[in-house]
Amino acid sequence: MPSPLAQPAPPTTAPFEVRLAAVGAHHDGHVALRDVDLRVAPGSMTLVVGANGSGKSTLLSVLSGTHAVSSGVLERAPGSSVAFVVQRSAVADRLPLTVRETVSMGRWGVRGAFRRLTRDDRAIVDESLESLGIADLAKRPLGELSGGQRQRALVAQGLARRATLLLLDEPTAGVDRAAQRLIDLALEREIARGAAVVQATHDTAAPPHGPLVVRLVDGRRVRD
Repeated sequence: MPSPLAQPAPPTTAPFEVRLAAVGAHHDGHVALRDVDLRVAPGSMTLVVGANGSGKSTLLSVLSGTHAVSSGVLERAPGSSVAFVVQRSAVADRLPLTVRETVSMGRWGVRGAFRRLTRDDRAIVDESLESLGIADLAKRPLGELSGGQRQRALVAQGLARRATLLLLDEPTAGVDRAAQRLIDLALEREIARGAAVVQATHDTAAPPHGPLVVRLVDGRRVRD
């Protein structure tokens, strides 16, 4: 009788929000991602770490579905939804929107663009503003905010989507410690809600324990 230790392990059946298998992608005619494998689970934090140009933003765009893969497989959980928080430098300084209008755009994925928000939608917008400490700035034009305040408004917009997959491109870059703490707490609440959170950072000293850390070098996932 064979030993139980000799029996093959059962296949992995752990749930995932999004999965990449040997994914490659191009950006501006260059290879940006090379054979990347990744499984992002619901209710988890994933840090994508690497220097500028390592492929972090491309990976987030692939996960969001806004950037096509050139090879490999991308698989999503049925019924998944995505919110993508870009860096504040990707938003025009003179965008004619108030902070509340900016955050309310996070509900468009649910309600539809320019549709009238329901009472529940407005409550979610209010909660998102409060969680990032910018409720008092709701009527201010986005372009009048400091860089850190604007970043918090963009994160609040992502929170308002109530997505199952929340992607953030260096959300704490250039913000002070108090704002960073507010963002961190807001992301912890999203994870507790069951969302999968993926956060890109150029900080190569990101903690090796706790969240899943994905390190990219020249578009390839590497191990420490």
